[in-house]
Amino acid sequence: MAFFAQQSAEKYLKAVLQEHGIVIPRTHDLKVLVGLLLPTLPKFKSLNRGADFLTRFAVETRYPGEGATKRQAVASLRWAAKIRQAVRSQFGLATD
Repeated sequence: MAFFAQQSAEKYLKAVLQEHGIVIPRTHDLKVLVGLLLPTLPKFKSLNRGADFLTRFAVETRYPGEGATKRQAVASLRWAAKIRQAVRSQFGLATD
C-alpha cells in the first residue's frame, strides 16, 4: 500500500512539472520533485516532509521481504492524499 501511495504522489508531482514546462527528472525522490516546483509554487514547500517520508517506499517495498508497517501505510496514504489535494487544487479540480 505504501508503495502505491508513493507512486500516486510521484505521478501527481510529475504532472505539475509537465504543466509548468519543467524537465521531469528520472527519479523516484519526491523531495527532488517538490524542490523543482518551489520556485514556481512556493506553497508546495509544505509537502516536503511528506515527500521525504513517501520516498522511502519507492523501491524497496515493491519487492518481497521489505514492507511498510501498518502505521507507515496509513501515514503514506495521508501524505499521498495531501499531495493529491495540493495538485488538484493547483489545476482547479475538485479535491474531495
